[in-house]
Amino acid sequence: MKKAILTVIAVLAIGFSSNKLFAQAAAAPAPAAAPTADVMATLTANSDYNAMAVALRAANLSASLKGAGPFTIFAPNNTAFSNLSSDKLDALMKDPATLAAVLKGHIAAGKNDKASILAALRATGSDAIKTLDGQTLTLGVNESKNLVLTDSQGNKVKVVAFDIYGTNGVIIGVDGLLTK
Repeated sequence: MKKAILTVIAVLAIGFSSNKLFAQAAAAPAPAAAPTADVMATLTANSDYNAMAVALRAANLSASLKGAGPFTIFAPNNTAFSNLSSDKLDALMKDPATLAAVLKGHIAAGKNDKASILAALRATGSDAIKTLDGQTLTLGVNESKNLVLTDSQGNKVKVVAFDIYGTNGVIIGVDGLLTK
Protein backbone atom coordinates (compact mmCIF):
# COMPACT_ATOMS: atom_id res chain seq x y z
CA MET A 1 0.00 0.00 0.00
CA LYS A 2 2.81 2.41 0.91
CA LYS A 3 4.55 1.50 -2.34
CA ALA A 4 1.42 2.38 -4.35
CA ILE A 5 1.02 5.70 -2.55
CA LEU A 6 4.69 6.55 -3.08
CA THR A 7 4.36 5.66 -6.78
CA VAL A 8 1.31 7.94 -7.15
CA ILE A 9 3.14 10.77 -5.36
CA ALA A 10 6.19 10.30 -7.58
CA VAL A 11 4.05 10.32 -10.74
CA LEU A 12 2.22 13.45 -9.60
CA ALA A 13 5.50 15.19 -8.71
CA ILE A 14 6.95 14.38 -12.13
CA GLY A 15 3.73 15.54 -13.80
CA PHE A 16 3.66 18.84 -11.92
CA SER A 17 7.32 19.58 -12.55
CA SER A 18 7.06 18.78 -16.25
CA ASN A 19 3.92 20.94 -16.58
CA LYS A 20 5.77 23.79 -14.91
CA LEU A 21 8.65 23.43 -17.36
CA PHE A 22 6.29 23.35 -20.34
CA ALA A 23 4.45 26.41 -19.02
CA GLN A 24 7.72 28.30 -18.69
CA ALA A 25 8.79 27.33 -22.20
CA ALA A 26 5.40 28.33 -23.60
CA ALA A 27 5.44 31.67 -21.76
CA ALA A 28 8.51 32.88 -23.62
CA PRO A 29 7.26 34.81 -26.68
CA ALA A 30 8.61 33.85 -30.04
CA PRO A 31 10.65 36.57 -31.71
CA ALA A 32 8.58 38.61 -34.16
CA ALA A 33 9.32 37.86 -37.76
CA ALA A 34 10.45 40.78 -39.87
CA PRO A 35 7.66 42.07 -42.10
CA THR A 36 7.84 40.94 -45.69
CA ALA A 37 5.14 43.09 -47.31
CA ASP A 38 4.24 46.78 -47.40
CA VAL A 39 1.32 48.13 -45.38
CA MET A 40 -1.12 47.79 -48.30
CA ALA A 41 -0.30 44.12 -48.85
CA THR A 42 -0.39 43.56 -45.08
CA LEU A 43 -3.89 45.08 -44.84
CA THR A 44 -5.07 43.04 -47.81
CA ALA A 45 -3.79 39.82 -46.29
CA ASN A 46 -5.22 40.49 -42.83
CA SER A 47 -8.72 39.05 -42.54
CA ASP A 48 -9.69 41.69 -39.93
CA TYR A 49 -8.61 44.72 -41.99
CA ASN A 50 -8.98 43.80 -45.67
CA ALA A 51 -12.06 46.09 -46.03
CA MET A 52 -9.71 49.01 -45.35
CA ALA A 53 -7.47 47.80 -48.17
CA VAL A 54 -10.46 47.68 -50.53
CA ALA A 55 -11.45 51.22 -49.49
CA LEU A 56 -7.89 52.52 -49.97
CA ARG A 57 -7.82 51.08 -53.49
CA ALA A 58 -11.25 52.61 -54.26
CA ALA A 59 -9.92 55.98 -53.02
CA ASN A 60 -6.83 55.66 -55.25
CA LEU A 61 -4.49 55.76 -52.24
CA SER A 62 -2.95 52.31 -52.50
CA ALA A 63 -0.05 53.34 -54.77
CA SER A 64 1.01 56.03 -52.28
CA LEU A 65 0.99 53.50 -49.44
CA LYS A 66 3.29 51.22 -51.37
CA GLY A 67 5.92 53.99 -51.25
CA ALA A 68 8.90 54.25 -48.94
CA GLY A 69 7.01 55.62 -45.94
CA PRO A 70 7.07 55.14 -43.07
CA PHE A 71 3.32 55.36 -42.58
CA THR A 72 1.03 54.79 -39.65
CA ILE A 73 -2.43 53.62 -40.65
CA PHE A 74 -5.13 53.79 -38.02
CA ALA A 75 -7.12 51.13 -39.82
CA PRO A 76 -10.81 50.61 -39.14
CA ASN A 77 -11.48 46.91 -38.86
CA ASN A 78 -14.02 45.11 -41.06
CA THR A 79 -16.67 45.44 -38.35
CA ALA A 80 -16.27 49.23 -38.43
CA PHE A 81 -17.06 49.24 -42.15
CA SER A 82 -20.02 46.91 -41.68
CA ASN A 83 -21.40 49.19 -38.95
CA LEU A 84 -21.81 52.03 -41.46
CA SER A 85 -25.24 52.26 -42.99
CA SER A 86 -25.33 50.71 -46.44
CA ASP A 87 -26.32 54.10 -47.90
CA LYS A 88 -23.31 55.84 -46.32
CA LEU A 89 -20.90 53.08 -47.33
CA ASP A 90 -22.24 53.02 -50.90
CA ALA A 91 -21.98 56.80 -51.15
CA LEU A 92 -18.37 56.74 -49.91
CA MET A 93 -17.33 53.91 -52.24
CA LYS A 94 -18.89 55.71 -55.24
CA ASP A 95 -17.11 59.00 -54.47
CA PRO A 96 -13.33 58.40 -54.50
CA ALA A 97 -12.51 62.01 -53.57
CA THR A 98 -14.69 61.99 -50.44
CA LEU A 99 -13.51 58.49 -49.54
CA ALA A 100 -9.89 59.61 -49.94
CA ALA A 101 -10.51 62.59 -47.64
CA VAL A 102 -12.00 60.31 -44.96
CA LEU A 103 -9.22 57.74 -45.24
CA LYS A 104 -6.41 60.32 -45.21
CA GLY A 105 -7.72 61.21 -41.75
CA HIS A 106 -6.65 57.71 -40.68
CA ILE A 107 -3.10 57.89 -42.06
CA ALA A 108 -0.05 59.68 -40.69
CA ALA A 109 3.47 60.03 -41.97
CA GLY A 110 5.99 58.39 -39.66
CA LYS A 111 5.99 55.27 -37.55
CA ASN A 112 3.77 55.60 -34.49
CA ASP A 113 3.87 52.17 -32.91
CA LYS A 114 2.62 51.22 -29.46
CA ALA A 115 5.93 52.00 -27.74
CA SER A 116 6.17 55.53 -29.15
CA ILE A 117 2.49 56.28 -28.44
CA LEU A 118 2.77 55.05 -24.85
CA ALA A 119 5.98 57.03 -24.33
CA ALA A 120 4.21 60.21 -25.47
CA LEU A 121 1.22 59.45 -23.26
CA ARG A 122 3.46 58.90 -20.23
CA ALA A 123 5.28 62.16 -20.89
CA THR A 124 2.28 64.43 -21.50
CA GLY A 125 -0.94 62.50 -20.91
CA SER A 126 -1.93 62.78 -24.57
CA ASP A 127 -0.36 62.66 -28.00
CA ALA A 128 -1.17 64.58 -31.17
CA ILE A 129 -0.48 63.15 -34.60
CA LYS A 130 -0.89 65.00 -37.91
CA THR A 131 -2.72 63.02 -40.56
CA LEU A 132 -2.23 63.16 -44.32
CA ASP A 133 -5.27 65.45 -44.64
CA GLY A 134 -3.54 68.01 -42.38
CA GLN A 135 -5.83 67.38 -39.42
CA THR A 136 -4.73 66.38 -35.93
CA LEU A 137 -5.64 63.15 -34.18
CA THR A 138 -5.43 63.37 -30.42
CA LEU A 139 -4.61 60.16 -28.62
CA GLY A 140 -5.66 59.71 -25.04
CA VAL A 141 -6.91 57.17 -22.54
CA ASN A 142 -10.61 56.95 -21.66
CA GLU A 143 -12.12 56.06 -18.28
CA SER A 144 -12.04 52.36 -19.23
CA LYS A 145 -8.26 52.60 -19.79
CA ASN A 146 -8.62 52.16 -23.58
CA LEU A 147 -6.53 54.16 -26.02
CA VAL A 148 -8.88 56.45 -27.95
CA LEU A 149 -8.29 58.60 -31.04
CA THR A 150 -10.23 61.84 -31.38
CA ASP A 151 -10.32 63.83 -34.61
CA SER A 152 -10.75 67.61 -34.92
CA GLN A 153 -14.56 67.21 -35.20
CA GLY A 154 -14.73 65.28 -31.92
CA ASN A 155 -15.30 61.85 -33.51
CA LYS A 156 -13.74 59.07 -31.42
CA VAL A 157 -12.56 55.54 -32.14
CA LYS A 158 -10.98 53.00 -29.82
CA VAL A 159 -7.71 51.23 -30.58
CA VAL A 160 -8.31 47.47 -30.77
CA ALA A 161 -4.97 46.21 -32.15
CA PHE A 162 -1.39 47.43 -32.04
CA ASP A 163 1.70 47.03 -34.15
CA ILE A 164 0.76 45.17 -37.31
CA TYR A 165 3.99 45.88 -39.16
CA GLY A 166 4.59 46.27 -42.85
CA THR A 167 7.95 46.95 -44.45
CA ASN A 168 7.07 50.63 -44.81
CA GLY A 169 5.10 51.33 -41.66
CA VAL A 170 2.76 50.15 -38.96
CA ILE A 171 -0.97 49.51 -38.76
CA ILE A 172 -2.94 50.27 -35.60
CA GLY A 173 -6.43 48.72 -35.61
CA VAL A 174 -9.41 50.87 -34.59
CA ASP A 175 -13.09 50.06 -34.09
CA GLY A 176 -14.67 52.79 -36.21
CA LEU A 177 -14.33 55.29 -39.04
CA LEU A 178 -13.60 58.92 -38.36
CA THR A 179 -16.10 60.32 -40.85
CA LYS A 180 -16.57 63.95 -41.70
